[in-house]
Amino acid sequence: MPQDVHPQIQAIIDTLDELNVPMLQDISTEAARALMETMSAARNEDYPPPDVAEVENASTGAGYSHVPVRIYRTTADSRAPVIVFYHGGGHVIGGLDSYDTVARFLALKAQCTLVSVDYRMSPEYPFPAAVEDCYDATRWVADNAERLRIDPARLAVCGDSAGGNLAAVVALMARESGSPNISAQALIYPVIDYRGGTSSYERYGEGYGVLETDTVTWFMDRYLPDPALRDDWRACPHSAPSHAGLPPALVLTAECDVLHDECVAYAEQLNAAGVPVEYTEFAGMVHGFFSYLGLVDDAAQAHNSVAGFLRRTWS
Repeated sequence: MPQDVHPQIQAIIDTLDELNVPMLQDISTEAARALMETMSAARNEDYPPPDVAEVENASTGAGYSHVPVRIYRTTADSRAPVIVFYHGGGHVIGGLDSYDTVARFLALKAQCTLVSVDYRMSPEYPFPAAVEDCYDATRWVADNAERLRIDPARLAVCGDSAGGNLAAVVALMARESGSPNISAQALIYPVIDYRGGTSSYERYGEGYGVLETDTVTWFMDRYLPDPALRDDWRACPHSAPSHAGLPPALVLTAECDVLHDECVAYAEQLNAAGVPVEYTEFAGMVHGFFSYLGLVDDAAQAHNSVAGFLRRTWS
């Protein structure tokens, strides 16, 4: 039994064990997706999604890959700052509904508009489909600032886990192409390299919640079935030839997470390239805790950390 996790995390691990909830790597893709939706719905019963001023389901339309998005508005400001948010789930599971509470809570904390992106997922649509959808959705937000009532000069990308990977990659792609203008990147325990191999994989690879070493491999086999693709910087952003000129970054980690060490290394890589970096680690937390609103106090604190970083960057 883990000795270094927070008591609130241990209570969740114990409950999952009592309910015999399977690990994702032991079930099918379809079952894993259903399990995530069921667990998200159960959390919503204990912690109902907060109200925001307006919610709109839309599509990016022609020229932007027809990506479904959900727009959360918290203010009547016609030039509100905006977060383009990419959900986690290993590029295989998760979606607009399972991340609805997170999207609402983060938008309220940051007092901005948030656009949640429903990108295509693996294995039906392996890499680079998710990358292309997220970049096109971000372009659409910037190009439709007036219609969306947002300020394109205050556009941030944000995501957790696989979504953090996508946020980092979109920031790199935007720098490469010269658009859109991204003011900040908030990376919540992002996947930097699916191949792992760091010390945190050895220490936290089993028994620390929903993400184990074998789970990461299960995701990688679906998202990056061709091993040659695993060297592509759009899959593993640390492999980009340069990280200079990227927008200010927040890298937020959970201490007891297999991804911990690669996140630390990426923050150091960005800093070495001259990118302003804020690094925040939550002791005793495990992968996925950002979504544990109402169950784990540090989940709300992590949202506060992201919101504070964005407010400072946008001021």
